Amino acid sequence: MKYIKYVLLAVLTAGCTLGPNYKKPTADLPAGADAKEVAVFTQQNWWTLFGDPVLNGMEEQALAYNWDLQAAIARVDQARAGVTIAGADQLPSVGAGISSGREGSALGSGESTSQAGLNVSFELDLWGKYRRAKESARAQLLATEAARDTVKLTLTADVAKQYFNMLMLDEQIRIAEETVTARQENVRIYQSRYDAGYATEVDLRRVKANLASVEAQRDQLKLNLSKTETALSVLLGKSPRAITEEKIVRGKTLNEVNLVPDVPSDLPSDLLERRPDVMTAEQNLIAANANIGVARTAYFPSISLTAAAGYASSALSSLFTGGSGVWSAGASAATPIFNAGKIKAENEKAEAQYREVLANYQKTLQNAFKESLDALNANQRYREIYDSYLAQTRDMQRSYDLTKQQEKEGLIGVTDLLSVEETLLSSEMNLASARNNELDAVVDVVKALGGGWTEPKK
Repeated sequence: MKYIKYVLLAVLTAGCTLGPNYKKPTADLPAGADAKEVAVFTQQNWWTLFGDPVLNGMEEQALAYNWDLQAAIARVDQARAGVTIAGADQLPSVGAGISSGREGSALGSGESTSQAGLNVSFELDLWGKYRRAKESARAQLLATEAARDTVKLTLTADVAKQYFNMLMLDEQIRIAEETVTARQENVRIYQSRYDAGYATEVDLRRVKANLASVEAQRDQLKLNLSKTETALSVLLGKSPRAITEEKIVRGKTLNEVNLVPDVPSDLPSDLLERRPDVMTAEQNLIAANANIGVARTAYFPSISLTAAAGYASSALSSLFTGGSGVWSAGASAATPIFNAGKIKAENEKAEAQYREVLANYQKTLQNAFKESLDALNANQRYREIYDSYLAQTRDMQRSYDLTKQQEKEGLIGVTDLLSVEETLLSSEMNLASARNNELDAVVDVVKALGGGWTEPKK
């Protein structure tokens, strides 16, 4: 009966949990729209905004086969198992065993003993050690899940940007090929003029050098395209054989890809706090806070209850016969007395780890706002830059047509024509890059906001 008294007392006092309860750190956030009025795109389908079925298929393939994502998913499974392990410490453990042996000494051979039974043990969580440990494990699971979402978001953004870069290089190679064809015609014309004595060798060498320059530029673009295709293949999780043998398919051309309408400029701060990397940082902070409580329980005694029931006999053949049953029950307590400052150091370590994780959380939040502000600004500026290059290209195309006509009529020399051709080529290349930058900027906004945005509800 006296054991029952102690057990009841322990159960009544088991609600004590040491360590600080988590409080979300305060942050100096800018004012913005109400987050309740804005919904975040799911991270699985924001890319459909661009209206390219081939890109959609690539994103699905990457989510299914990319090895970095598979590793992140495995880490989530490990963290989920960790929660189960932490929760198991809060429950009694039951074991069964059987043994048979013989004991003796120098005075005689002794006698045989056989035993079989069940053992039950349970450590009372008086100070909340295991409750804090499970709280920490649960936070680590959520942190790992958010880290997996960060990998997903980064992966899908990288696939989109590599795909757009590939389309840009396709466009630039097309421009280079057309320019090579035009300059090959220039070389043919000036070779004929030189052979007939109507052009100097200087002019002929200039048009040939101009052709070689564009051919080199085209070949460099083809090399860049090859590297982009293999990088995209890796993101898609393709096998080494597929990377070598399979060609990357295309959907729309660079100029056919939908450009998302104007991005909202007044987005709520709460959106950025939902970014998976910010969520990971906060869950790590919750785990570190719980670990302070785990460390503090080491100052206090641990109390364990044990019980056993089974059979014992001097002969294995009579182990389960009547009269061989045995049982035991007990309680034990252990408390630290001297450990050379180890417990104090463990507590100081846990508190220092919390401060480190807190600093990382504040830094992550700061970086989230920086990235979103940079992305929103870039989205606006790149659209303006594209419009400028578009106007320049149109003007240069008209200038080239007029200059070509003047050159044919002998009103100007080849130097003037080559100068206009170079400027036109540069303008067309820059226009393709500007279009790619526009698309990339939208992807960067989506990534900075943790998955995207929708227009406020009316």
